Amino acid sequence: MLIIGGGATGTGIARDLALRGVRCILVEQGDINAGTSGANHGLLHSGARYVSSDQGSAIECREEGALLKQMAPQCIDDAGGLFVAVEGDDEKYVAEFPHLCSECGIPVKELDLKEARELEPVLSDKLIAAYAVNDASIDPFKLSLENIAQAQELGCTLLRFTKVIGFEKKNNKIQATHLQDTVTGEKIIIDANQVVNASGAWAGEVAALAGVKIDIICSKGSLLVTHNRITDRVVNRLRASANADILVPGGTVSILGTTSIRIENLNQVYPTVEEVDAMVGEAVKMIPALENARFIRAYAGVRPLVGSRTASDDRNVSRSFALIDHTDDGLENFVSISGGKLTTYRLMAEKTADLVCGHLGVSKPCLTRTEPLPETQPGKWTQPGLAPKLWMQKHEPEDILLCECEMVPKSVVDSIVDAIRKQDGQPDLKAISLRSRIGKGACQGTFCGVRVTAYLFDQGELTFDQCLAGLREFLGKRWHGQYPTLWDKQLVQSELLEALYCGLFGLEL
Repeated sequence: MLIIGGGATGTGIARDLALRGVRCILVEQGDINAGTSGANHGLLHSGARYVSSDQGSAIECREEGALLKQMAPQCIDDAGGLFVAVEGDDEKYVAEFPHLCSECGIPVKELDLKEARELEPVLSDKLIAAYAVNDASIDPFKLSLENIAQAQELGCTLLRFTKVIGFEKKNNKIQATHLQDTVTGEKIIIDANQVVNASGAWAGEVAALAGVKIDIICSKGSLLVTHNRITDRVVNRLRASANADILVPGGTVSILGTTSIRIENLNQVYPTVEEVDAMVGEAVKMIPALENARFIRAYAGVRPLVGSRTASDDRNVSRSFALIDHTDDGLENFVSISGGKLTTYRLMAEKTADLVCGHLGVSKPCLTRTEPLPETQPGKWTQPGLAPKLWMQKHEPEDILLCECEMVPKSVVDSIVDAIRKQDGQPDLKAISLRSRIGKGACQGTFCGVRVTAYLFDQGELTFDQCLAGLREFLGKRWHGQYPTLWDKQLVQSELLEALYCGLFGLEL
């Protein structure tokens, strides 16, 4: 089996197939979670958000959210959630909400407004309704890293930085898949019995290489990260989906979002100043404290929606997933899976694995419903607060901190480097930051960027030229996130970064 795409769905498919004894290869054009799975809200939906617009998705989210809390608790902060309405919101929508939740089997509890503000003191004093639901937050990086880690332990092969560039077709089948290493330029050919296209927003482009068409709507969503955690729970605006109506706790920070903007170019996905201004201006109606909160960065991801491109508002396109068997398109061993939510990734993987196993004559059932996702070393250090907790409990004097904002020491970097090596990867600053909290604190890589780079050079992991190139790329990506948030303290922080790297080091970014 060849799986194209290393996000939550692709790694979930790899784990599901590996548990059934199917040998598979997963290829990803970037690193794990390089696309949508690494740029989302981190919200584990109760399903309540979709009870008015898409009850099928609401029920899927309810069932899968509850199952993931049992199967992957180490990836989840089961904080709970609130839906709140403020003066001026549609009272008819508010009144129908608990009934619609009940229709979908979603637990909901009406709260007294005083009780709601006691639970979350930052809520507006202009609340008109509040309900408690079973929302939670989930760490998408830990989730995907642990899925692929178990898959590899069971025999799956992972090829990072490997892009599909073409297919050979014969007798209504894909005979070979042509790939290219995006780092070295080396060409690779893989002959697989079945090919699964799980490339998310790129699913249409990959399908086109095979000569088939998928209608993929690419909807950009931008989000904002606060300096500290604003609420204990997920807070949703109780209204039809709109900008800046969800605040999700993400460990030690909160994530505000999101927007919905149709895009065509997947290589130009950045948050804008206009989006940030609009989100903060809207969110303060629900949580006034956000007006003076420090935002350390913004980021943007792309929702791959499967539906008609004539839809006037992408928020009205179903959030359910589409599993497409391309037999009717003249390819008997090619399957595409796209759409859906992070919350439903496991279900998407199960249905995909069921389909391709049927093609292969494999009768072993899905085990991800009953077998917990094991906690593994590769995904360990994405968890906020873990590194400082262990370092403060016990550390050797020479185990100095390389990242002070998130308190990541040398020993954690060594552990991550070892895990990357075991995945046949090249450890660099970008790969280490994806697998840890490095660069995610208030300084946004100002100090830890050069410290970790220098440490990797001293350890012989990187050459001088690799250090400079990696540092530029790392700080460039941080800059794209900081640019829309340049006011107050974060503006001062960015000027310090510029003074250090451009003024002192002479490194143009």
